[in-house]
Amino acid sequence: MIAAEQKMNVQHDIAQGPEFTATDRGFAAEYLDSLALVERLHRLLLDVVKDEFERVGVLEINPVQALLLFNVGDNEVTAGELKTRGYYQGSNVSYNLKKLVEMGYMHHKRCQVDRRAVRVRLTTKGRDVHENVARLFARHAQGLQKKGVLSLDQIDQINGTLRRVERYWTDQIRYIY
Repeated sequence: MIAAEQKMNVQHDIAQGPEFTATDRGFAAEYLDSLALVERLHRLLLDVVKDEFERVGVLEINPVQALLLFNVGDNEVTAGELKTRGYYQGSNVSYNLKKLVEMGYMHHKRCQVDRRAVRVRLTTKGRDVHENVARLFARHAQGLQKKGVLSLDQIDQINGTLRRVERYWTDQIRYIY
């Protein structure tokens, strides 16, 4: 709790900085709060996936690897394609793909067009993990609706808002030079 309070104080201090006008300070504080929430949600997602895999007795893969398997699905992809599709989970994708191949969750082969690239696809074992994650997310979707946490309209608004932020951040990176 102390760390969260300190973080909130840091955010408050930043939002009070001289670079913000009085009218912008409220927005800046809310933006910084949103950034912290996105970060916490990502960590919670990893914890939820970890807990699910502990519950079903799959202990050899980590949550990032489970999400990679989920995101690959029926596709045959390269590490670069996973990154550009936005499936980079804050860790080294190439390392995780290599480990998943070694553990038998993925097949790999050299790309015919670019011999430097390796294409991967799920094995039966990887498909099982993909399906476990899909079932977990389906349960969550049903629970969110059933308990009235989110409606279809609300989740649609959240997604639209997050896409606009994503576009803004992408533009910031793209046009930095």
